[in-house]
Amino acid sequence: MFPILLLLFIFVPIIEIGLFIQVGGFLGLWPTIGLVLLTAFVGASLVRSQGLQTLMSVQTRLQQGEMPAQQIVEGVMLAVAGVLLLTPGFMTDALGMLVLLPAPRAAIAKYLMSKMVVKTMSGGGFHQGGFQGHDPFQQNPFDKHQDGHTFEGEYERKDDDDRNKLN
Repeated sequence: MFPILLLLFIFVPIIEIGLFIQVGGFLGLWPTIGLVLLTAFVGASLVRSQGLQTLMSVQTRLQQGEMPAQQIVEGVMLAVAGVLLLTPGFMTDALGMLVLLPAPRAAIAKYLMSKMVVKTMSGGGFHQGGFQGHDPFQQNPFDKHQDGHTFEGEYERKDDDDRNKLN
């Protein structure tokens, strides 16, 4: 992971500088600076509106009792798009705008979700689940309480009036 980040921090600025030189030579200094500022303001505005739509979608899914996994991933992607759009440069702006478009963002989110594994904590132990391709019989090294026994039980739901009683 570190070598990839190192290469990104080296090559992305070099590409951006080359694009600045090309666009600046074609448009001139001030129009190029204006274009960079315009993309930053428009991008921030679009990230805000898309983020609000994604938040509303998350709330709707939660109210329906569904897990809004894709919307959460898309929300993270919108944050990355915001960073890309606020970073001065034409390549980062193009990537940020690509992530802002709903269709590519949904496709990228589905791809990322297929690579994710979710770990949750329940009852003192960790339980591992995945979005796709997860082996449910795989042992989790963090779950110390897993010994292969299944316990059955019954429960009774009590109303609010019953909570104030001692028995």
